[in-house]
Amino acid sequence: MKTNIGVFFGGRSTEHEISVISASQAMHAINRDKYDVTPIYITKQGRFYTGDALFDVANYRDIPALLKQCREVYMRPVFGDYNVYLAKKPFLRSAVLTTLNVVIPVLHGSNGEDGIFEGVLETIGIPYAGCNTLSSANGMDKITMKQILKANGVPVVDYTWFTDKQWFAQRGKIVERIEAELHYPVIVKPANLGSSVGIGRAANREQLIEKVDEAEKYSTRIIVEHMVEQLQEINCSVLGDCDEYQMSALEEPIKSGDILSYEDKYMGGSKGAKGMQASEKRIPAELPEDVTARIKFLAGETFRVLSCHGVSRVDVIVDKADGNIYVNEINTIPGSLSFYLWEATGIGFEELMDRLVKLALRRKRESGQKTVSYDQNIFSMGGGVKGGIKK
Repeated sequence: MKTNIGVFFGGRSTEHEISVISASQAMHAINRDKYDVTPIYITKQGRFYTGDALFDVANYRDIPALLKQCREVYMRPVFGDYNVYLAKKPFLRSAVLTTLNVVIPVLHGSNGEDGIFEGVLETIGIPYAGCNTLSSANGMDKITMKQILKANGVPVVDYTWFTDKQWFAQRGKIVERIEAELHYPVIVKPANLGSSVGIGRAANREQLIEKVDEAEKYSTRIIVEHMVEQLQEINCSVLGDCDEYQMSALEEPIKSGDILSYEDKYMGGSKGAKGMQASEKRIPAELPEDVTARIKFLAGETFRVLSCHGVSRVDVIVDKADGNIYVNEINTIPGSLSFYLWEATGIGFEELMDRLVKLALRRKRESGQKTVSYDQNIFSMGGGVKGGIKK
């Protein structure tokens, strides 16, 4: 029997459509002579569906019609149960539709890339590709990520952060702190979103207030960063685990304005949504050898100190005014799984997917060697339980 890969995508996220595109690309790259593929689409309402119609990205133009061609399913949060169940059990037949052997999450943004979905997979105990709950959460939250990187000697730009409630209660003080510590221009971002959603540049107080008011619509935590004005953005993908990994070729995304927008990343200007590979870029980035080496080193260090796994993409900033290099962020489930960067490195998309499956299975084997409980029952030892009530 072939290994059955469950590819999960969509989700309750502002990056829902991008996830669909990335998953479609990934599923078509998987070697069907070696693997079976079960697509599991998570709607914006959080319901799971599967069916062959999900393989064709053109079908997502009409979601209600698409779902009529699919069956609603679910997985139980029971350790060791890798079955996919039909939501509507057939009369006198098993509710089990199929059994998964490994999961590849292709979920971008909140409720998927931030550790929430990974926690469900950990509860079930099924092998899965990519970062675990902890590294996903740390990688997704721009504040926590920068705190960890800075503590481990990985350079990041100066920043400050606050919550939406603090913003409403202490707006004046926060604005003064930003102006004193960072100076204009600054970049305002929701702390836990990707794909440039809710991100804006502010060159003065009026714009700062406007951009923070926009960002807080998407997140309870806001980060404001010093903006490097003469910046060059460079991306590098990393593949493996935190003990053994390799870096890809570098790319320089081409932006249409001060920052790389959602449209720049995924719509290729007016070319239509085709995923990250459709955006304008230079591969390999035209950089001196020492700069290339430094960026690859920082990308690897970011992957390592965040304890990442699978394939990620690290975005860095080069300050062309002084040559300083800063890590901007990590995408633990990058758009299009960064397959185009690995193709430029000599690893095809099919091989990339194969490696992700092998990494998932190896991690499962290794984690199975760790002790997670003691084979004893303290309640059978007699007496009361510390902190309990004796009667």
